[in-house]
Amino acid sequence: MIRTIIHVDMDAFYAAVEQRDNPALAGRPVIVGGVGGSRGVVSAASYEARAYGVHSAMPLKKAQALCPAGVFLPVDMEKYAAVSEQLRSILGSYTPLVEPASLDEAYLDVTASERLYGGAERIGREIQERVEGELRLTCSVGIAPNKYLAKIASDLRKPKGFVVVPPGSELEFLRDLPVGKLPGVGKVSMKRMNELGIITVGQLSRMSRIELRRLFGKWGERLYELANGIDTSEVIADSQAKSISHETTFETDTSDMELVRRTLALLSDRVSARLREENLTARTVGIKVRLADFTTMHRERSLAEPTDVDDRVFSLAWELFQAVPLKGQKIRLLGVVASGLDRPAEQMRLFSNGGEKSRKAVTAIDNIRRKFGDGAIGRGSSIEKKEQQHDE
Repeated sequence: MIRTIIHVDMDAFYAAVEQRDNPALAGRPVIVGGVGGSRGVVSAASYEARAYGVHSAMPLKKAQALCPAGVFLPVDMEKYAAVSEQLRSILGSYTPLVEPASLDEAYLDVTASERLYGGAERIGREIQERVEGELRLTCSVGIAPNKYLAKIASDLRKPKGFVVVPPGSELEFLRDLPVGKLPGVGKVSMKRMNELGIITVGQLSRMSRIELRRLFGKWGERLYELANGIDTSEVIADSQAKSISHETTFETDTSDMELVRRTLALLSDRVSARLREENLTARTVGIKVRLADFTTMHRERSLAEPTDVDDRVFSLAWELFQAVPLKGQKIRLLGVVASGLDRPAEQMRLFSNGGEKSRKAVTAIDNIRRKFGDGAIGRGSSIEKKEQQHDE
């Protein structure tokens, strides 16, 4: 089966967070790592600093020599980790298969969920938009049939890059790239390859596995795979998905309870569809309500039996909402979340959700929605008035 992998890489992450949190730093060369001239190395450099030749892992003394006007800041790992958690929350709303590679980058396997969201490119664009809108930062996105190619793709057009490698185009994508783009090929290895007349990945791909092994030993086997775009490594989530959620922000703050009810129904449908898509059930259903003054409230309730059924999720979400104290304020945002996730045995799934006929009916509805969109079929209360609201 052809997989679809997305690699998300934040742009100049540490430095960008500092610039975001201190408007006086906007447009200035920011270097995170310590006081200029001190011992240690650069952890991150803004793009303004990179224009002076400063880059990560460079000694701070050298960075100050190259960029004497630079703003040198200490690492604030607690702050960056908090932003990273926010990023992970965004990514996890599309698939539970999210593998963080570091605080500022992660892989997503959207093979099973891309149809639900209209394709991998749409997911990638949404992630970029949400990162910019919710975190006030930017990221680059690479989409490919495997992790290795997705990572190379995300690095090609930074900042705010967006590169797609369609299945079947792997060799064409790699052909003209310098061999130094391959993981594990450092300055020494690249120099040796260049001396052998190997300048591009395309040239490397034309060499046989036996020849590469003769020249580079056991590593030659891996070089052969990399040069030919081969990577079978899986996206491994750091832990099982803790929750699945969907939320929406109204274009105009509302007190229309019928619109609220329809919106909760639609969000419940989407959450339930995600549960079924990932073969999960939820033991807890929750809601998120943000009022016009930005007060945000969360409510949740656990179920006696786990579920993935739209009506059950919506029924609980609506009950929870009716107990929320609005205090006369209009509503800005609504969200529905399912947590306490598990993969049930098929017999339990059929028993708890109405039997085989019910399961087939739900599956048919899911297939129609995937093909024609959310509004194609569903309860009357879940019809979305798109002109009044938008997904966040």
